[in-house]
Amino acid sequence: MLLPRPDHGVVAAEPPGHGPGYWAGAPCAVAGDGEIFLAYRLRRPIAQGRGYAVAVARSADGERFETVATIGKDAMDTESLERPALVRTPEGRWRLYLSCATTGTKHWRVEVTEAAHPAEFDVRNRQTVLPGDAKTGVKDPVIVHHRGLWHLWASCHPLDDPLQTDQMTTEYATSSDGLTWTWHGTALSGTPGQWDSRGARVAAVRFDGDAVTAWYDGRASAAENYEEQTGVATGFDPAALTAVSDRPLARSPYQGGGLRYLDIVPLPDGRHRLYYEMTRPDGSHALFTELR
Repeated sequence: MLLPRPDHGVVAAEPPGHGPGYWAGAPCAVAGDGEIFLAYRLRRPIAQGRGYAVAVARSADGERFETVATIGKDAMDTESLERPALVRTPEGRWRLYLSCATTGTKHWRVEVTEAAHPAEFDVRNRQTVLPGDAKTGVKDPVIVHHRGLWHLWASCHPLDDPLQTDQMTTEYATSSDGLTWTWHGTALSGTPGQWDSRGARVAAVRFDGDAVTAWYDGRASAAENYEEQTGVATGFDPAALTAVSDRPLARSPYQGGGLRYLDIVPLPDGRHRLYYEMTRPDGSHALFTELR
């Protein structure tokens, strides 16, 4: 089972400052055309703008990245940006799904833009594909094209009680085109009394025949918001996943323990690139990578 080894990780992207609230992370990466393309979120403390941009970058070696596009929150009419999803369609085009906080609310939605190349994304041409509703915020999509069908796992948050909006479950949906989605229910939720009881957010998914493996972020309390740790869930139905352990399987060695938003990129040579966001000694979060 592929799991992060924090002592083996190298920094792929530095946060925009030092200390709590400064983050580079929530990565999504795709191998293509002999390179790795990476989309990730940049964040400052809440009083300084929260998730202010999503960067899109390219790399020949998977570690040293050149930024090819930066999408600011002002261009998206959002209060904050969260984890993007970067995908390549079967036709060879690229899509960038963007998690957007609706200004002045706890609501989240997901919008998408499409281009021939990741350097060419133009968010003036975009559409909302996961609107959520008055009772539910939707964000942080994980999207996989498998056996001719688009599969999606999204983090959903309840909005009817202002004190409970940090709770999260992962809901599963499918689509024939990656734009119009049909929901199939809760794929993963936390286990009462366990380390993930407050929320479970799927971060990466792999199909192996009929088996499904999902790596997910969990937290036990509202106080652990922003410092989720990584667990694993499996199953034979992508809409019904079960945790394999009653404890997190990967965490930062530093205070807070945050190690989240894992993404796993299969490489042509059979190896894998892992990308994840991890808490550092000063409380900032950096984007790390490992070659496995």
